[in-house]
Amino acid sequence: MDLLEYQGKQLFARHGVPVPSGSPATTVEEAVAAADEIGYPCVVKAQVQIGGRGKAGGIKVAKDRQEAEEHSKAILGMDIKGHTVHEVWIEAASDIAAEYYASIVFDRSAKRPLVMLSTQGGMDIEEVAEKDPTALVRLHVDPLLGFQDFHARRLAFEAGVDADVVRPLGALLAKLYDAFVKEEAMLVEVNPLIVTADRQVAALDAKVTLDDNSLFRHPDNAALRNVAAEDEQERMARERGLTFVKLDGNVGILGNGAGLVMSTLDVVAQAGGSAANFLDAGGGSKAEAITQAVEVILSNPNVTAVLFNIFGGITRCDEVARGLIEAFDQIKPSVPFVVRLDGTNDVEGRKLLADANLPNVHTESTMLGAAKKVVELAG
Repeated sequence: MDLLEYQGKQLFARHGVPVPSGSPATTVEEAVAAADEIGYPCVVKAQVQIGGRGKAGGIKVAKDRQEAEEHSKAILGMDIKGHTVHEVWIEAASDIAAEYYASIVFDRSAKRPLVMLSTQGGMDIEEVAEKDPTALVRLHVDPLLGFQDFHARRLAFEAGVDADVVRPLGALLAKLYDAFVKEEAMLVEVNPLIVTADRQVAALDAKVTLDDNSLFRHPDNAALRNVAAEDEQERMARERGLTFVKLDGNVGILGNGAGLVMSTLDVVAQAGGSAANFLDAGGGSKAEAITQAVEVILSNPNVTAVLFNIFGGITRCDEVARGLIEAFDQIKPSVPFVVRLDGTNDVEGRKLLADANLPNVHTESTMLGAAKKVVELAG
């Protein structure tokens, strides 16, 4: 789950990471009132879960009340790369002497957190890494050891940080790591991490991605979920308790078990098709769950054919067949379905489908055969 900038800063502040004072606002009146309270100059910042806000005109400095009102009017409702601005963050202006970059991300390949630091902050870090790979210093941290002072000194030395800010920067990185671990984040990024004229350091921006699977342990964080900004299909699937990821293709996919679904995506690609989604109905799927899964898949207008790939273990193939029959009765899909049932009660499941004689439903006995058939029907 991605947080808005100000939500990330509030999370940072709970762990002692220095951040400029600020206040969120959803209306021009609230924004102006916040600016008056914070004082001038201040910064009006669009709150959307996308980068490039400054280049799009979503970050403006207000020298006085009139400019605060003008900027708030211009930014609220603005479209930034397909994201509408519904909220702004009014922040005290900072006296910036230098801009750094810092982030901590969970590196799945190394199975440990990766801390990155660069003295070239304030710009797209991808461009920095591409032009000068040595400008971005990387360090893996043993999760059992945690982030230590010597980690901070090594990062600062290799990145070329000014000597007088090594200590405060190290303290900030340690607090950032504390937030990363305790909030069960997948990413915390500060760009820019600023050095002020009086040689203090602070997080001028905050990009935070939390692990969805840990939110039940963090109800305060779960409450920050911006439902309006989420993909409608993925929200629908979550409400139904389905494991779902939207993709860019036109072949709807349903399977039982993450491994089987991933294999199905691969086989569809091998057959020349492109999956529209990953949907794992889970073990022991009942008819009602299958009906809900069909609703979610068909809510994507790009889907031109659907593949059901079920290997019955805990899941009974006859239950899947009943769910599909029920779905056709309720939803009346207009796109073709290809169904492969194998395993527990597969004979019964195929008989149920044959007796129901559903329109435009094709059965296949192998995964590859099903993939080839669905790609052919998808067009």
